[in-house]
Amino acid sequence: MATTMSLVTFKISNELYGINIMEVREIIRLSEITPIPNSPDFVDGVIKLRGQIIPIVDLGKRFHFTPVQFSEEDELLRGIIIIHVQDMTIGIIIDQVNRVISINLDQIQPPPQMIAGIGAEYIEGVSRLEETLLIILNVRKLFSKTEMLQLSGHSV
Repeated sequence: MATTMSLVTFKISNELYGINIMEVREIIRLSEITPIPNSPDFVDGVIKLRGQIIPIVDLGKRFHFTPVQFSEEDELLRGIIIIHVQDMTIGIIIDQVNRVISINLDQIQPPPQMIAGIGAEYIEGVSRLEETLLIILNVRKLFSKTEMLQLSGHSV
């Protein structure tokens, strides 16, 4: 049985997050996003990637963080993590890609009820990483069934 998990770590609004690398398809540079009328407020729009139309979600908006102003330098660090959730490909805008790390499963603690304004339902666990708290997201629980339908382009 596996005793470690590899995570892609990234920052959103100065908080450090991780997603299981097995759920990440790729990481791309932030590119031109085409807005979609009447989409949920946390959906910035769509991009076309190798012929596939992919909805782009802003987790900062999803978690109701205060919008951050980016310098030109910071803007270059931003990106999109392409994940596959419930038979759907979704892009998540991140403020800064950090690195891929391996973490021992026994270092992961259950999430407290509330962390930095995001609900525990989105969090798989937390771990201390040097002086920082790493919040491990559960991508399967980031969106409700209704939101997944909205992201797929079907009206609810």
